[in-house]
Parts: sequence; C-alpha cells; structure tokens
Amino acid sequence: PVNALVPVKGTPLEDQPRVPIWDMVRMIATARIVMPNSVVRLSAGRNEMSTLEQAFCFMAGASSIFAGDKLLTTPNPAFVDDIAMFELLGLKTRDAFKNGRPANTLAIQDEVTAI
Repeated sequence: PVNALVPVKGTPLEDQPRVPIWDMVRMIATARIVMPNSVVRLSAGRNEMSTLEQAFCFMAGASSIFAGDKLLTTPNPAFVDDIAMFELLGLKTRDAFKNGRPANTLAIQDEVTAI
C-alpha cells in the first residue's frame, strides 16, 4: 500500500500539511518501477484526493485501492463513489479474492489503458 499521512487531531502529527499530490504520484511511480509485478495499492489519504488526483496516481502505476467507508483510523471514500470514479476513468474491477486479493480491495484489471 502507498499511504499519505492523514493528520488526526490529538496525535503528534495533527498539524502536518497534506502530502502534495506530485509526491504521491512519484511514490507510486517509483513503487511501480521497483516492483513491476506487484500490486501497488492507493490507500490512506484518498479521501482528501480529487478524482483527477487519483487518476494521476493510476496513470503513475497504482493498480489497486482499499475500498470501504473507513480505513483503520481514517475515513475513506464511499464504495459507490469508488465505483463511479472507476466508471468515469474507464477502469474495470477484478472479482473479490481473484489472484489472492482480499474482498475489501478493488484492483484494476491487467492494465490501465482507458485513461
């Protein structure tokens, strides 16, 4: 998973600024280059990203997201919003547990070709 810090009130990092989107894009691109056969999962911080920013992450090499309304400690986009984003971007999902992926994960099929 590639996570962006989500500042949480009452924690030592509560006043940290949002991770710039281009830093996220670079992290994802680096992960894709270093681990070309791995699932690169866009995770924490997506709730603060626009659809366009998430599209940049997919174009950089993200091939999966954590889906569901909440991650361990932070909110996550609603599942219906994720499906709408995938439809808008022309991305297709894989079935749950296909290739060993957990049910709470959406993964992009084979290649991102529609962006």
